[in-house]
Amino acid sequence: MFGIVRPCRHVLCKGLYADWMGHLCGLCLALRDEHGHLSRLVTNYDGLLVSVLTEAQTSAPTPRRKAGPCALRGFKGADVVESEGVRLAASVSLLLAAGKVNDHVADGDGMYARRPVAAGATRLANRWSSAGTATAGTLAFDPAPLTEAAERQALLERIPAQRSPGLGELTRPTEDAVAAAFAHTGTLAAKPHNRDALEAAGRAFGRLAHLIDAVEDLAEDRASGAYNPLAATGTGLDEARRHCDAAHADLSAAVHTLDLPRPALTHALLVRETGHAVSRAFAVAEPNHPGAPPDQRPPRRDPGGLLSLACAALTCCTCGLYRPAWDEERDSSCCGRLDCSGCDCCSNCGDCCSCCSCEDGCCCDGCSCD
Repeated sequence: MFGIVRPCRHVLCKGLYADWMGHLCGLCLALRDEHGHLSRLVTNYDGLLVSVLTEAQTSAPTPRRKAGPCALRGFKGADVVESEGVRLAASVSLLLAAGKVNDHVADGDGMYARRPVAAGATRLANRWSSAGTATAGTLAFDPAPLTEAAERQALLERIPAQRSPGLGELTRPTEDAVAAAFAHTGTLAAKPHNRDALEAAGRAFGRLAHLIDAVEDLAEDRASGAYNPLAATGTGLDEARRHCDAAHADLSAAVHTLDLPRPALTHALLVRETGHAVSRAFAVAEPNHPGAPPDQRPPRRDPGGLLSLACAALTCCTCGLYRPAWDEERDSSCCGRLDCSGCDCCSNCGDCCSCCSCEDGCCCDGCSCD
């Protein structure tokens, strides 16, 4: 649930990282306040993009509130975002999480194959779906593309192999869902002229997220016999990389046409960090590729059972600060390393603009001095 955009303090200058944390904590607290503590499990990094986009389109200061100490912030307080954009992010997170859980139940994945677990998960998914739909209603947002995405995806995946749809058709439900969420940020920010570009950015991001997820899961899905869009369509990793690069190019082009009074964080996340996500996914999928890190090793196997459940709960409660040794994302950012030597985000700073300091992290091409 943590998404493909997961920057660390080493890849954002201090100001942008503080802004990103403000959105992350704002989403977590919005979920808690409106839907209870359990709903904080759906906090995810990609959902934050909805909140970030809403703020980027407004020139007026975004409302903030004081938050108490939290493990993610080293048990310090903070000023966190409190806006309609955060509430939209909460609605989107709940709806997509509900669809993901229902999909796991339908496929009988892992522990979901057990009837008691499946029954409990279904009730939780229904609760999240109702909560997300209710919040969407207060924001005049039509949740249909999100609520229907998982069902449409399941139908496409059940088509016999000999009539399997193309890769573009398989990613379309995700594209439609993200496009709808991105486009509504223009309504919330009173920037209706941004809608077409926001939809284009949403479709490109949805396609990219779906493809990266397929690349990361390909080896495991092949071993378990689970459905994977790349395997189903006979798409090799080289072709998948071309699709990812094309989606990233479309995303970057759409973002650069947006009317954004405060573009810095949006550009850093949707342009630079998505590019890092593509490189990260293929470095894991192709460990022997010439461009892959020489020390790239597969994660330890998830032991399952109560230990796995407890570690997953701890990961969620710390918003990803803690990750068990078998988590494939544990070492995927600079923060998971002992040092940043060999990490491209710390070796290509070049000339940062005057509002930043490389001592606080690299802000290349994602920072603005406005």
